Amino acid sequence: MVLTSLHYLYMIMVAIILFIMLMKKEIVIPCIIGIFAMGFLYSGSPVFAIQSIFNTVIFAGNEFWGVIVIISLVVAMSKALQAVGADTLIMAPIKKVMINQTMAFWGIGVAMMVVSWLVWPSPAVPLIGAVLLPAAVATGLPVIYAAVAMNLFGHGIALSSDFFIQGAPTITAAGAGIEVPEVIAASIPLWLTMSIVTVVTAFVLMKRDLKRNPQLSHYSEEEDKTVIIQNKTAKYVAILTPIAFLINIVAMVKYNLAGGDATALVGGTAIIIMLLTVLTSFKLKDGFEMVVDYIREGFKFGITVFAPVIFIGGFFFLGNEGGATAILGEGAPGILNDISLYLSEKIQMTKLSTVLTQSAVAVITGLDGSGFSGLPIVGTLAYTFSNVIEINMAGLAALGQIITVWVDGGTIIPWAVIPVAAICNISPQELARKNLMPVLCGIAATILMAIIIL
Repeated sequence: MVLTSLHYLYMIMVAIILFIMLMKKEIVIPCIIGIFAMGFLYSGSPVFAIQSIFNTVIFAGNEFWGVIVIISLVVAMSKALQAVGADTLIMAPIKKVMINQTMAFWGIGVAMMVVSWLVWPSPAVPLIGAVLLPAAVATGLPVIYAAVAMNLFGHGIALSSDFFIQGAPTITAAGAGIEVPEVIAASIPLWLTMSIVTVVTAFVLMKRDLKRNPQLSHYSEEEDKTVIIQNKTAKYVAILTPIAFLINIVAMVKYNLAGGDATALVGGTAIIIMLLTVLTSFKLKDGFEMVVDYIREGFKFGITVFAPVIFIGGFFFLGNEGGATAILGEGAPGILNDISLYLSEKIQMTKLSTVLTQSAVAVITGLDGSGFSGLPIVGTLAYTFSNVIEINMAGLAALGQIITVWVDGGTIIPWAVIPVAAICNISPQELARKNLMPVLCGIAATILMAIIIL
């Protein structure tokens, strides 16, 4: 196998992108430059190179469009629920179990996880923060550890698995060229290891800190606020919403729905709930405009989150033969496949070195704190490495996904924990420091598990 200048250019650009990530800078600019350079080197035409930037964005956008839509729709639904006060009613039963610090830590964490599975962590943060945070703090749970629980369960456990909306595994699977259910199935033992080790370590550290400094649990100024329901239909909407999503889960199991089919069911349900909420709670003449407003807010959020991911994913899709052919034209090389063949001829890789390399890249790609930007990278690397040595490609992709999201989603990058820190009125740096040791312990345990089972 002989590598051409196009292969070397791609590898150089990947190295540059990873270096810029280490410098804690956004990587959209080098990705755009990389796309232009690849297009120019392949065709020799500056016009084609310019066109390739647009074509790459279109290709990547088509790959991600389903994920963008589902996230936008569930955010639109959550806006409608908030408008009638149904969000507070949905969370009310959880408050009843918060009778002490331990129950508050696990209660606010599990609630954050469940809501994050359904509507993603970003919409879940204000919901959980507004409704459950005062109740949790009232038990003596320090605000910093309430934030830790919200962060680890929401942006860690829920987002790294993303079993329900399936945004993360969809992007990872696209990068690896495999089906979404394969990534999800392979991720379960690794996800369980990461999740259990991390949250148990955080809980133990919390108990240690409370023993050393009882003043941490002092509760003075925070007061549990009475929920005021302003709309008479809020109660019915609050009952309907969880029932509807439970029915979704039952339908997924019964009819074996996964990937795009499961996402379509969730998206359609979110639209129906939003429409029913608006049409039963407000005057019809107002409902026409309100529905449009909620949809706009939802898509504004979805596009904001995924706009940079489209450019980043586009560059890394150029490494796959399918993406390269669609963007550069017939005859374009499968760069990563070629590199994998070259490595198999020149370098003796082991399972240990492969797992450690994938983990290191996952951490590095997570340093930008944008959420999902590293997933196309770890997906394509899993594809590459699995062609070099005998290793479970889906499992290796899942390992990269889990570590990337825990770092990038994020739990240990200060600029990625700002939403939770803001709702809890604490320093992002302080929250990141509290998360660091538990997450590092979780990553170490997950790497060990990967070495054993992959």
